[in-house]
Amino acid sequence: QVQLVEFGGGVVQAGGSLRLPCAASGLYFSNYAMGWFRQAPGKEREFVAGITWSGTITHYAESVKGRFTISRDNAKNTVYLQMNNLKPEDTALYYCAASLISGRISMSVGEYHIWGQGTQVTVSS
Repeated sequence: QVQLVEFGGGVVQAGGSLRLPCAASGLYFSNYAMGWFRQAPGKEREFVAGITWSGTITHYAESVKGRFTISRDNAKNTVYLQMNNLKPEDTALYYCAASLISGRISMSVGEYHIWGQGTQVTVSS
C-alpha cells in the first residue's frame, strides 16, 4: 500500500521551531520529487517547499525562505521540513506529497500524485 505519513505537528509559540518528518512506504522513494504544502482554514492549499529526487535542488515559497529547510534521506524513505522562527501566519495543516516529475520541483498541487493525511501546526502569538 502506497502511503505518506507526516509527523511532528503541534502547538508552538511564535519564534519557535518544529521539525516535520514524512515517512513513505509502498513506493520506490528515490523515483519521486517531494514537496511540502500547507492549507489554512478558508484558504487554498499552497506550496511551501520542494526537493528533487537526489536532494541536490530545493525550492521555497517566498514566505518561508530563510526560515524553513527541506531535506530528504532516501535510505530512510523520509523527507523532512525544518521550520524555524515560526510565525502565527504559518498556522496550517501541513501535507507532504510525492511527484513522479522527479528532476524538477513543481509548485502545482496537480503535479503531485501521492499525498499524506496532513499534520496540524499551530503557532501562537
